[in-house]
Amino acid sequence: MAKDSMGNVGAAAAAQPGQNAVINIHAQYVKDLSFESPGAPHSLKGRDKPPAININVNVNANPLSDKEYDVILTLNAQATYDKDVLFNAELIYGGVFKIDGFPQEHMLPILFIECPRLLFPFARQIISDATRNGGFPPLMIDPIDFAKMFQQRMAEEQAKGQGAKPLAN
Repeated sequence: MAKDSMGNVGAAAAAQPGQNAVINIHAQYVKDLSFESPGAPHSLKGRDKPPAININVNVNANPLSDKEYDVILTLNAQATYDKDVLFNAELIYGGVFKIDGFPQEHMLPILFIECPRLLFPFARQIISDATRNGGFPPLMIDPIDFAKMFQQRMAEEQAKGQGAKPLAN
């Protein structure tokens, strides 16, 4: 995606001829951040093998007006060693996006692929800082394929026979 002189992301290829298609981020915010290390200080000691780390990702979007949407990226990370929980980290990170000039059929992919893709680097840094500040090595979450997540979600919705209803909470 190209950026204009104001830093706004646009997708002219997806817009109708003569239209100015834009995705603007009006705000980004931490809705909830939690870090727990239930076994500290014992959980901070060195180990002979790395812990198991489980990461869950979820994306939701809610319309705020005709052209504004609240997109929520939720990241949960848990590190365990044997049966002990070393840490739990949860982040609910949101962005308010103004999306204009795109055909209606492109809205779901924009909301569930492009918007979280723009939010992810900031959310990743917050999780990294939280784990580092909790006494562990910083957890650097690998890049996420939001397109694949979206396709899986749509397939699950179709399998349920409910059709696509991802804009409702």
